[in-house]
Amino acid sequence: MEQENRLILDAQTIDRKLRRMAYQIYERNLGERSLILAGIYDRGHVVARRLAGLLEEIADFELRIIHLTLDRKTPREVIVSEPVDFDNQVVILVDDVANSGKTMLYAMKPLLNYLPRRIQTAVLVDRMHKAFPVVINYVGHSLSTTLQENITVAIAEGEIRGAYLH
Repeated sequence: MEQENRLILDAQTIDRKLRRMAYQIYERNLGERSLILAGIYDRGHVVARRLAGLLEEIADFELRIIHLTLDRKTPREVIVSEPVDFDNQVVILVDDVANSGKTMLYAMKPLLNYLPRRIQTAVLVDRMHKAFPVVINYVGHSLSTTLQENITVAIAEGEIRGAYLH
């Protein structure tokens, strides 16, 4: 029997949660001149772009948005969208959903070749099934699910439309 998709976050609620996350990022990084938002391609990159737009409304950080591409099932290689010197930088890794923490952990690989000042993490939905030692610093929505359930963030035309449990 096929499981039905259940809306857990609509676009308006997602916008409110991302706005709150942007304020948290701003407050935690007061005194910083710049931030690098590294979105995990592709949905994490859309979330990072939206957070950057909200941060531009409330803060005067110099923002740089990049994306990291990796195979989520076997993340041996991480490709950075452009050359970046992460030394002494505040980097925020952004994804749509955190499950086991594996994708977020492996996405940090390119950063480990440098000495960033701080690495923070942000996700729209945290499922709280961590199998890897990753702490999510900024969470839009936490949700306990069974391991058989999945969460999908729907994106259309570069906009976040909703989050579904199935």
